[in-house]
Amino acid sequence: MPQEPIYVTRSAMPELGEYIAEIEDIWQSHMLTNMGPKHIALAGALKEYLGVPALELFTNGHMALELSLQALDLQGEVITTPFTFASTTHAIVRNGLEPVFCDIDPVTFTLDPEKIEPLITDRTAAIMPVHVYGHLCDVEAIGRIAKKYGLKVIYDAAHAFGERYKGQGVGAFGDVSCFSFHATKVFNTIEGGAASFADEELGHALYRLKNFGIRGPETVDGVGANAKMNEFCAAMGLCNLRRVAGDIAARKAVVARYREHLSGVDGLQLGCVQADVEPNYAYFPVVFDEKRFGASRNEAADALAKENIFPRKYFYPLTSTFACFHGRFDASLTPIALHISKRVLTLPLYPDLPLADVDRICAILLGCGGKGKA
Repeated sequence: MPQEPIYVTRSAMPELGEYIAEIEDIWQSHMLTNMGPKHIALAGALKEYLGVPALELFTNGHMALELSLQALDLQGEVITTPFTFASTTHAIVRNGLEPVFCDIDPVTFTLDPEKIEPLITDRTAAIMPVHVYGHLCDVEAIGRIAKKYGLKVIYDAAHAFGERYKGQGVGAFGDVSCFSFHATKVFNTIEGGAASFADEELGHALYRLKNFGIRGPETVDGVGANAKMNEFCAAMGLCNLRRVAGDIAARKAVVARYREHLSGVDGLQLGCVQADVEPNYAYFPVVFDEKRFGASRNEAADALAKENIFPRKYFYPLTSTFACFHGRFDASLTPIALHISKRVLTLPLYPDLPLADVDRICAILLGCGGKGKA
């Protein structure tokens, strides 16, 4: 009998009965959206859990990014990374801003602070770094640079839910941090997102922008979008927030098993372990050195796919090489990001992934490189 497919991730879900109990009062209120009781409860619970001064919920993480940029009323250039999901770059471009791509650190895969300053011009308005795989950016160095040049900092924190640096919630850094609660994330609301911030005026702007620019019952003083989280998604978030600590602990066990098999294998670079960071074990990236390992990233992915196991080439390709930007950017200016993108594979990782399946994934992986047990 063929093995059930194993995908790179699987959505965390509460028990069906728990979710039904959570949404039961929606049938009494008939309030489905427009910042109802579930929305308000989730926003408060997340503010406390993430340890942030203030927070707005959105229909998805991309709208959190796009509207945060708009709320900051930026013009000109935004320094960012090409080693990210499409959303990061598209949020910049859709706001009429110009992305300026900076290379990444070869260990954390996040924006390299030492390469930011040479890219700053009189048109630079902001920096948009991305916490990658749960690896946190150098928030202290980026903060110093931003302060020196008077730049805004918008963190794409889609991969960093619940993480802390030196005891402080990651969403408390920068001018705003944007989270994704997509179904594939450590914490999900089916679809959803949030922006955390400290500035009260920024919060007012975000609230209006996600609600058509409405300031009051008879006052619409801005042009806004419709990016409100509905009550059913908020209810899923309330359920999943109750289980997220257990999910992260289960993810930790899966990561530990991967490391047990793959640490120290010649030709494999695993995701780093950062000092002073409380991780969430969001992803398990492996970077392949074909000559040393004995097989390429693509060969490893093909070997796993033949066994009904589907990892992800994440992030590949670089956003700066997308067809929609053809001829606009030069990927050779970010050589480390380009190198990693052609060699990285994220392995399956989710709370209920059996450790026996982790063992099997690793055996296949090592076997295709000629490094399996004899």
